[in-house]
Amino acid sequence: MEKSLKSTATNLGLILGALLTLYTAVAYLFKRDLLVNLWVITLIIPLFIIGYGIFSTAKIKSLQNGFLSFKEAFSGFFIPVAIGIMVSTLITIILFNFIDTDAAIEVKNLLIENTVGMLKNAGAPTDIIAEKVEEIESQDTFSLGIQLKSLAQSLIFFAVIGLIVAAAMKKSKPANE
Repeated sequence: MEKSLKSTATNLGLILGALLTLYTAVAYLFKRDLLVNLWVITLIIPLFIIGYGIFSTAKIKSLQNGFLSFKEAFSGFFIPVAIGIMVSTLITIILFNFIDTDAAIEVKNLLIENTVGMLKNAGAPTDIIAEKVEEIESQDTFSLGIQLKSLAQSLIFFAVIGLIVAAAMKKSKPANE
């Protein structure tokens, strides 16, 4: 990938990181339950990130006059997504481990409330609910280890999506006669 494409991908990643950080900041300041809302964290944010990755790949493809190798297409998706997620993870670690540790406790309590409500609605037995609550209580949700594990899982997931996007968006230059 050319230097200009790498710098474009890096800039797009920093923009994604800023957008994800903005979401975290707004949720932190105004509606913390959005930080543990199942629909938001498992559907809306991942779909936004995938859409942004596709946008990034298309942007880089346009810089290449409509042509991208598979490697360039994958890099055009994965570099911005990886940078964006890493920035967001770093901000989350700093916010909940250094700036406002009380908020981390509040978010964990919201997670417990959401989990209990979801399990009750699903008709789970009380012993299963109690087990799950105990499991959540025993974890330090915002610890460096948990956050890095979550980051690694996210990067693997988005790498697989990136491979699919790259296969769909690659376009070879026509051979000169």
